[in-house]
Amino acid sequence: MSDHNPIYHLKDSYFFEVPKALWRRDWQTLEDVPEFLRAPYERDHHPMPSLTEFNEAMSGKVLIPQPFGQLDSLYAMKTGVGVSKYMLLELAVGGAILLLFTWLAKRIASGAPAKGRLANLLEVMLLFVRDQIARPAIDDKHAHADEHGHVHHDGDKFVPLLWTLFFFILGCNLLGMVPWAGSPTASFSVTLALAAATFLGGFVGGVKAMGLAGYFKNLVPPIDMPSYLFPLKIVISLGLFGIELLGLVIKHLILAVRLLANMVAGHLVLLGIMALIPAAAALSTGMWGTVTGISVVSATLFSVLELFVAFLQAYIFTFLSALFIGASVHHH
Repeated sequence: MSDHNPIYHLKDSYFFEVPKALWRRDWQTLEDVPEFLRAPYERDHHPMPSLTEFNEAMSGKVLIPQPFGQLDSLYAMKTGVGVSKYMLLELAVGGAILLLFTWLAKRIASGAPAKGRLANLLEVMLLFVRDQIARPAIDDKHAHADEHGHVHHDGDKFVPLLWTLFFFILGCNLLGMVPWAGSPTASFSVTLALAAATFLGGFVGGVKAMGLAGYFKNLVPPIDMPSYLFPLKIVISLGLFGIELLGLVIKHLILAVRLLANMVAGHLVLLGIMALIPAAAALSTGMWGTVTGISVVSATLFSVLELFVAFLQAYIFTFLSALFIGASVHHH
């Protein structure tokens, strides 16, 4: 019915968990209990828990309706396509980004400067991503101003993608600090999809800049060898092409793993700190008060650090994405 494995606090699920007092279950008969909760006992011929036990175990768990499939457990689908907690949180982040920046765009569409604290905060963050991440990492270092004094910035073409990545990751990271929500970036499928967006951005940009053959040719650095060593040059070039192609895939996988590991590690540390409280209560009543005080203070301070990490990891992911895209759209 309810698994208390600590790792499930980080795992994507098909329910939201709130305090039991806010969501009490009141199933009247065992037939009212969802089939997927009763099935394990019926399948393994274990004694069925009482209705009271079902209600107590599931109080506080707000099940997400599944119109496109059936649940096998609180954490897995039996058939069809599931609507998970992280999916809803990602939609909420996407909707918030759409509303915020549509509002900001309308306010500055006339060319007037942004007014108000929120508008200025958003504009500062947008300009930071453009001027401190996209342009330095992607611009052609040999670009010069035209006759009108305008400098063409290659990075500006990728600024919308980098803006979206930055604010989406930041929003998902910050949701991990919200009670009863969760951080979608603690799921490898989410971080892998974000890394895939970076890969596709670099691939499409590189193909547009150099052509399909030119993009793959650009993976191999120039080799200056005498003409009589041409066969050896071919062998070396093919070997380097394979290594660089593998490296291209690996570095984007690492981009996904880096974000995942940092978000999961922070939540695990917080979970470990708070887990000291029930452990101390079980061992010694006298130590409970001291351990509780230390744990609460430590968790508070670490939460402040986690808040900083939420911004830092959004920046690092965006910065590395810009570097990878810059390497894809320019020759060595």
